Amino acid sequence: MSKIFSSAIIGLDSRLIEVESNIGGGMGGIFIIVGLPDTAVQESKERIWSAIKNSELAFPRSKIVVNLAPADIRKEGPAYDLPIALSILQTAGKIILAGDDKEAIYAGELSLDGHLRSINGALSIAIMAKEKGIKKIFVPTINAREASLVNGVEVIPADSLIDLVRHIKGTNPIKSYVPCPEDIDDVTDYDIDMAFIKGQEQAKRALEIAASAGHNVLLSGPPGSGKTLLARTVATILPKMTYDEILEVTKIYSVAGKIPMGQSLITKRPFRSPHHTASSISLVGGGSFPRPGEISLAHKGVLFLDEFSEFPRAVLENLRQPLEDGLVTVSRAQATITFPARFTLIASQNPCPCGYYSDTDKNCTCTPSQIVRYQKKISGPLLDRIDLHIEAPRIKFEKLASDELAEKSEHIRRRVENAREKQRIRFAKLNVHTNAEMSNREIRRFCIIDNHSQGLLKNAMEYMHLSARSYQRILKVSRTIADLSDSEKIESAHIAEALQYRTKVD
Repeated sequence: MSKIFSSAIIGLDSRLIEVESNIGGGMGGIFIIVGLPDTAVQESKERIWSAIKNSELAFPRSKIVVNLAPADIRKEGPAYDLPIALSILQTAGKIILAGDDKEAIYAGELSLDGHLRSINGALSIAIMAKEKGIKKIFVPTINAREASLVNGVEVIPADSLIDLVRHIKGTNPIKSYVPCPEDIDDVTDYDIDMAFIKGQEQAKRALEIAASAGHNVLLSGPPGSGKTLLARTVATILPKMTYDEILEVTKIYSVAGKIPMGQSLITKRPFRSPHHTASSISLVGGGSFPRPGEISLAHKGVLFLDEFSEFPRAVLENLRQPLEDGLVTVSRAQATITFPARFTLIASQNPCPCGYYSDTDKNCTCTPSQIVRYQKKISGPLLDRIDLHIEAPRIKFEKLASDELAEKSEHIRRRVENAREKQRIRFAKLNVHTNAEMSNREIRRFCIIDNHSQGLLKNAMEYMHLSARSYQRILKVSRTIADLSDSEKIESAHIAEALQYRTKVD
């Protein structure tokens, strides 16, 4: 018997797996894998057999039993190919693991000719290795850069099974991967810019506030008013991610298998834009083996829901918990997994089925019942969780034909980054990063207002029939507006501006 260590990805974390193999005790040609393997693991038998034979190594002719322990954890994916193959070769006496190699973690998918293909979750594996005190991991070369992001773990990149066998035998050792500094993508490298959007000054101001602290926005207006373009330009004014945020987002994309080819880090803030036909599972995550959904892939970035009213109501209601808590919990019979989902929601919609209910130049053709039914597709509790409600009116010809450029995204981004820096200093000793994340305790501490502002808020609450949640969100937005104004205190003007972004609740 022999034992080799590998790992299982559960949610965003990794668990240590022991790969045991036994040869003998039966007729040749029998190859059994036990320990709750999925179809991909069961099919690894053919890949492993071909890889060993095509690497000019002898495949045992006796009965082979492979156990993936602990047996109560479901094993999925092809990353077990490499550790199973090495365990069989060690049991057959072809290789002998010693020293750190014996205690190392092995993961990789084998092709039929013995070469190693990339795997998902290499960063999670390296993090788990460091937590367990394991000094060395073996991964496919294409995943080496990603795994090397974790300091204190030696990463050995392998191109093929035979290269790894020669390394273990000492005939041709593989050097440890030495990462080269990776350039952080320039956040100004975008094809779009706020400067090319004509008009919509109020919407741009609202998006600047949203980008400064992660507030949620709903854009409403007739077709062609620029709602989608406005939402897409939000990416150009978002601040650069910190290194900790880069690792956090990269881990999610690594587990989901979404890291672009030839890239090891997610250095730009995510911008996810699922179609309105998306299912609940694709949006919030899940499946028989829970994987991150769109809201987790938008973590630390933007989730843009175009045609907001066209999404099924049941799908949108799943956003309630993530918008409030910044995470989503997926419960299945086997396990309950929590994924991070601290995103900025940017939604856009038409005011009615034909789109011209709020248009001053074109008459609406919808009946009152159609308008009410259309607007009720989005529930009140969900709308209450959106901080900034913006009307994007039709753009006049004079502005469209003007050659004058608006303010560049670069200039707006500087103000956004300045506001974020104020928040970083403010919340340095707290588990809070932006104004939008503040709880009741932080609101009482950092959102102190004077008597005049209290009176203004009281009148607004009574006239607009606002909820307690709306009251808190108005204070959060006011704090962000004050930060953009370089003001330590929240003034009446900041409260007044925040109030104009709330809708009256009948």
